[in-house]
Amino acid sequence: MDLRIFTEPQQGADYDTLLTVAKATEDLGFDAFFRSDHYLSMGSADGLPGPTDAWITLAGLARETSRIRLGTLMTAGTFRLPGVLAIQVAQVDQMSGGRIELGLGAGWFEEEHRAYGIPFPKEKFARLEEQLAIVTGLWSTETGKRFTYEGTHYRLTDSPALPKPVQPRIPVLIGGHGAVRTPRLAARYADEFNLPFASVEDTERQFGRVRDAAREAGRDPGDLVYSNALVVCVGKDDAEVARRAGAIGREADELRANGLAGSPAEVVDKIGRYAATGASRIYLQVLDLDDLDHLELISSQVQSQLS
Repeated sequence: MDLRIFTEPQQGADYDTLLTVAKATEDLGFDAFFRSDHYLSMGSADGLPGPTDAWITLAGLARETSRIRLGTLMTAGTFRLPGVLAIQVAQVDQMSGGRIELGLGAGWFEEEHRAYGIPFPKEKFARLEEQLAIVTGLWSTETGKRFTYEGTHYRLTDSPALPKPVQPRIPVLIGGHGAVRTPRLAARYADEFNLPFASVEDTERQFGRVRDAAREAGRDPGDLVYSNALVVCVGKDDAEVARRAGAIGREADELRANGLAGSPAEVVDKIGRYAATGASRIYLQVLDLDDLDHLELISSQVQSQLS
């Protein structure tokens, strides 16, 4: 079971904070550092000192880390034109020496689009499908050949399809709870399917839909990595769990029910239940980015048992 650290910087974190967490992620033996792609805080958080851009952040981290994988859960398809996104991600992959992964979603948070003057189209899913075709098509076009795409929402003519990433194929993550279109898209384009904030039972159902869609597409379901994203709150005892839950404005019992919370033994046991559904990777949503002792505890008493 791979454990990856997943952050939500829009809630309030500058680049230096993210760099500190990313370096701790690497030093403590976690597999990857991922971040969300949002420009506006949610809930009661003030979001200070203000948003950071996902791909600018990852470009910086690419030069200041050496081992961990880096990526997004999920890049908002509404934020970037697909040709530009393909260039950005390929360049950051070069800067990292081939450690980048792209999670790409349709975009959903309308309020942040209004706040920063970003168009929020009504039909986002059809755009996402075209974006996936374009980004993967640009990367896979042989050097020296041209890429042309005629879609409803995007048209590319005679593109040199450059630059190329270091990796022969940058892993693409697709995720979500949709019962029909999401599994179909994952079966066609994804290297990994990610289900965020879902119960073990819902995970089992959705993974089953993705496997069925892969078979229908003529693809071996075992070709995909299956993963979950879950909020994490681990403590050596109940008092520490409650303290960490309070620090992120949550209740310990609620986190035990809906995330990975409790003692290391409790969390290892629950991760095992997700593993039984076919998950081989967990993105640990860390909401208190100043609590590096939390990461150390997870590394020494949770990750060590899983490896």
